[in-house]
Amino acid sequence: MSKDVKSVECSPKIPQRNDPQHVNDRRFFIDASNQSLTAIPLEIFTFTEVEEVHLENNQIEEIPQEIQCLKKIRVLYLDKNNLRSLCPALGLLSSLESLDLSYNPIFSSSLLVVSFLRALRELRLYQTDLKEIPVTICKNLHHLELLGLTGNHLKCLPKEIVNQTKLREIYLKRNQLEVFPQELCVLYNLEIIDLDENKIGAIPEEIGHLTQLQKFFLASNNLPVLPASLCQCSQLSVLDLSHNLLHSIPNSLAELREMTEIGLSGNRLEKVPHLICRWTSLHLLYLRNTGLRRLRGSFRRLVNLRCLDLSQNHLDHCPPQICVLKNLEVLALDDNKIGKLPSELSSLSKLKILGLTGNEFLSFPEEVLSLESLEKLYIGQDQGSKLTYVPEHIGKLQSLKELYIENNRLEYLPMSLGSIPNLEVLDCRHNSLKQLPDAICQAQALKELLLEDNLLTHLPENLDSLVNIKVLTLMDNPMKEPPKEVCAEGNEAIWKYLKEKRKRNIMATKIQAWWRGTMVRKGFGKFSELIKARKKGKASPKDKKGKRNVKGIPGKKNKK
Repeated sequence: MSKDVKSVECSPKIPQRNDPQHVNDRRFFIDASNQSLTAIPLEIFTFTEVEEVHLENNQIEEIPQEIQCLKKIRVLYLDKNNLRSLCPALGLLSSLESLDLSYNPIFSSSLLVVSFLRALRELRLYQTDLKEIPVTICKNLHHLELLGLTGNHLKCLPKEIVNQTKLREIYLKRNQLEVFPQELCVLYNLEIIDLDENKIGAIPEEIGHLTQLQKFFLASNNLPVLPASLCQCSQLSVLDLSHNLLHSIPNSLAELREMTEIGLSGNRLEKVPHLICRWTSLHLLYLRNTGLRRLRGSFRRLVNLRCLDLSQNHLDHCPPQICVLKNLEVLALDDNKIGKLPSELSSLSKLKILGLTGNEFLSFPEEVLSLESLEKLYIGQDQGSKLTYVPEHIGKLQSLKELYIENNRLEYLPMSLGSIPNLEVLDCRHNSLKQLPDAICQAQALKELLLEDNLLTHLPENLDSLVNIKVLTLMDNPMKEPPKEVCAEGNEAIWKYLKEKRKRNIMATKIQAWWRGTMVRKGFGKFSELIKARKKGKASPKDKKGKRNVKGIPGKKNKK
């Protein structure tokens, strides 16, 4: 599934503000994150009215007793520090509602102090090496709405977790659970459950009791089947079952009318389940590596699809049903056996991202050039047939931002690439490029130009005019201008070399122009005539003129 699916867990908890918030000269918000602090500045504790403090991503090793001075603090973020223990004074923060201690090597015994924070609504303990949750936390904290435990070593949850009747979100990704925690099935207010990357082999029928469940993440487990009772979770809109052992999904799930996102990638389905084509509200559908050879005719019903992943299957053509899905913005067809695209592809007027890598195109599929909204095109051929050219007409894709054409047999690039105003990434690695078009220097938006493993010997002399370039790779090219040793030093050295070379060329041009002008002023005739005469080994026009008789004076005659 896409990262967007889990935005609740990984999005910023509170919008960052650069300036402290003041009301009547009292400070309510302090941001001291990302400051390489080894200790909490003591002056923070003088602001007794403060309600929100950010200290994340520092090197703080302990919380001092003075923390108890912050009587009104509601939000405290201490994630990504070096905390090993928590001082007892932390438990005196009776107004604290949100605490983040993630990514700290905290001793589990030290977490007991958290159980005194009775007002706590959000507790994040991601990646803190927890092997078990202190029972007192489950017994004493009755207002928790979010509990984040991703990236620990949990094999089970304490039975006291049933006390968390207000819990709405629980994150248990990347733990060691082999059995679905049955206790979760009585927490009727749960809206989000994340159990990705565990070892769970079955979901209990009691899951149907969670009628408020909206997002259920079960990717990368060992599930061979799903319970039919899952259809009772009538609010379910996001379901990720990717990388399990499923061959089908229960037909009863067709009753889930709110489904907008489903991930089935990495299961051996071999055909699209019937019921999926009934979920006409679907926006995101992931069917990567599911053994598909074709799509059902009813697939065209999914008119609201915005993202469709059909990569790593056995499709030998682009299914025409796709061309009916006019709301598609992302289409991944990578690593199939497709050799031709339908002309109807132009109807996908909203398509922004198209993946065609690793197919069987004998030539560049020019049907792509009708997709005027396209922003990212992937057509590298790490497997499958190799392309030998990119057409000049690619300049029609004026919205293009990223072009990936690596692992082909391209010898030249089209000049029209320089006329694409928003092109930021150009990946041409592992081709046979002999030179770059000078027009590439007009692509002023370029940030990444990847050219390694080609046959380039020189760069366009004005390439340093691409002031936004952050990444330029030239390894494994027989470079002469600039020399390999300069290229190895990175962008700055390359830019410096190109500028100095250009200065030398300008100076040489000026000297040559001066010399030409001098020759003309001295009466040697036009420079072009001088050069022509020299090539023929004759005297200059001036020399010929000098041999003529001066007017009025007879020339000497030979005596007989």
